[in-house]
Amino acid sequence: MVVDRAPTEIDDPGRHWLRAKDVTGFPRNARDGYFPAHDVTRPAATTAADLPPVDGATPGVLPTDAEAVVDAATVADADRLALDSTYLSGKWLVERPPEAVTDLWEGVVADVEAGRFWDAKVSTRAGCEAFGETDHAVLVFTPNYFDRADVDRVRRRLREAHGVTEEIRYRPDVYTLDGVHEETLGPLTDSAAARFRA
Repeated sequence: MVVDRAPTEIDDPGRHWLRAKDVTGFPRNARDGYFPAHDVTRPAATTAADLPPVDGATPGVLPTDAEAVVDAATVADADRLALDSTYLSGKWLVERPPEAVTDLWEGVVADVEAGRFWDAKVSTRAGCEAFGETDHAVLVFTPNYFDRADVDRVRRRLREAHGVTEEIRYRPDVYTLDGVHEETLGPLTDSAAARFRA
C-alpha cells in the first residue's frame, strides 16, 4: 500500500475526499471477494425477508440538541426504499482532528486492501475547509446495512484495531439521496440522523 499524501496535506481546490481506491488501486466493483469472505448478502439478492428490525428509539435518533426522534414508520419506510432501489450501502462515521487522522486513515486503508473493510473515504484539508469543519471525517462503508452482523463486525474492528472507542453513528447511503426522497425520509435526511449508534 502506498499513501503518498496524507488527507491533511491535500488542499487542491475541489478535492474534498480521498477514497480508499485512490490509494489501494482497487475499484469498488473489484472487491467481490468481500461478500463470500464475510458471508454478506449482495444488495441485488436481498429480499423483504432481510428487512432489519426497527428496534425502539435507537434508529434515526438525532442529537439531543435537536430533541427529535424519528418515528419507527419513517425508518421502516427508508429501509423499504433502500430495498426497492438496492441502495443498501452505508457507513460508520469517525471524526478525527488533523493531528490524529492520518494514522487512522492509513490503518483503514490497510483494512480495505486486506478485504476486512469494503470501502472507505476521508475528508481532505480542502474538504474540511469547504465544509466548515475542523475535524476530518473518516467514512468506513459496508455494502449492505441490512446485514447487521457485518455492520457490527466493522464497528468491532474499528474499536479493537483502530482505537475508535467513542460512540459513532452509522448512516445508510439511502438517507443522502440528494433530497430526491426528502418527503418520504423526512428528518432522516438531516445529516445528524443515524440508523445505528455504537
